Amino acid sequence: MTVTLVKPRQKSIPSEGRLAPDALAAVLPALAALGAVASIAAVAWAGQDASGPRARPQRKPDMALRDLEGCCMGLEEIFKRLKRSPRLFTGVGGAAASPLKFGVHGLRVDAAEARTYQQLITDVASVLVLASQNSYDVMAAIEDGEFDVPEALFYRFGAEQERLNALLLSRAPLLATVEAGLEIGSALTAIVRDLKRYRVRQPALAV
Repeated sequence: MTVTLVKPRQKSIPSEGRLAPDALAAVLPALAALGAVASIAAVAWAGQDASGPRARPQRKPDMALRDLEGCCMGLEEIFKRLKRSPRLFTGVGGAAASPLKFGVHGLRVDAAEARTYQQLITDVASVLVLASQNSYDVMAAIEDGEFDVPEALFYRFGAEQERLNALLLSRAPLLATVEAGLEIGSALTAIVRDLKRYRVRQPALAV
C-alpha cells in the first residue's frame, strides 16, 4: 500500500497584514495626560506645605492656562479618534470585554490602520508632555496667588482623579476605558475653562 504524505497547510496571512502594537501603549499614556491635568487638585492640600522661595515660571499665567485648555481639547479629540478606530483601540469580539491588560488586543491590520496607530501614538506622546508642563505651570501660578480658586473647583479636579483611579483599579474593559476617558477629558476642559474666572487682576496704576 502506498502512503501519500500531505503537506500541512500554512495559515493565510494578508500580504500587507501586520500585527498592530498593543492598544494600551496608546490608551494608558492618554489616561496619564488626563491625570496630569486632574492633579491640579493637589494644590488645595500639598500647596499649603510649600516653604521658601522658588523659581517662578517664565510663562505668563494666562498663557499657561490657555495652553492647558488646548491640551484638554486635544485629549478629547484623541479619545474620539481612539473610539473611531475600534479594531485598533477598543477591541473587537471577546477582546472588547476583557480586562485592562497588555497584549490581549493585538490584531492584524493593513498599512492604513498601521499609519493611524503611529499617528495617534505621536499625538498622545506630544499632548502628554504638554499637559504635564502646562499643569505644572498653572499649579505654580495658583500657589503664587495668580488665581484665587475656590475649594469647590479643586474638588471637581479631584473627582476626575478618582474616576481615573477607579478605571485602573477595576481593570475596566478597553472600550469602557476609552469611553470614560472621553467623558473625563470633556469634564476637565470645562473645569479648566471655569478656572479663568478666578484670575486675580492687578489694579490699574493711577496716572
